[in-house]
Amino acid sequence: MSAAVVPPVGAHIRQARLERGMSLRALAREVGVSASLVSQIETGKSQPSVSTLYAITTVLGISVESLFDARASSPVAGVDSPGTVLPALAAFAADPGRRIGPLVRAGERETLELDSGVVWERLGRVPGADVDFLLVTYRPGGSSSGSGGLMRHTGTEYGYLTSGELILTLGFDEYTVRPGDAVSFESTTPHRYRNDGEVPAVGVWFVSGDVQ
Repeated sequence: MSAAVVPPVGAHIRQARLERGMSLRALAREVGVSASLVSQIETGKSQPSVSTLYAITTVLGISVESLFDARASSPVAGVDSPGTVLPALAAFAADPGRRIGPLVRAGERETLELDSGVVWERLGRVPGADVDFLLVTYRPGGSSSGSGGLMRHTGTEYGYLTSGELILTLGFDEYTVRPGDAVSFESTTPHRYRNDGEVPAVGVWFVSGDVQ
């Protein structure tokens, strides 16, 4: 069975922005990216990097985990939904077999493709828990920030690398993370991951309290 691919996150981001009465340009200004990039993300023409995704969710006051949620939000009056995003989300919600635990089999994980060669697969979800429980893959050359900048967000981050190799920049320090190594730190510390190797770097990540 193939993994369940999550539709582009733009529908959720756009809905949250409009519900807060925030213009596209205002969101772009708060995040520190161009309005055209935000527009491309919202319409599904582009996927955000890890750092941009965290910045957007922080500004909008939503959790990263909510972007995986199968529930489809009702379209905002007068706003066309992009492509088949919302119908696809509605189909997810209508499928009674789409459970997120207590057991999530390998072929049933929801997958979110991000920019810069990063893939998130959700390993489970407990309703009401403010936690991202993810299998994370950094493809060769992949990075959490396409611009090379460091990211920061609320929460506490734990990671365990199972294969490949990652370079973690944490504040002014840099660490080489190898299979069997684990990391943990406050996510408000500026940080970045990158894969300089020739094979994918794969690990399990647990981020708690990503939105206050």
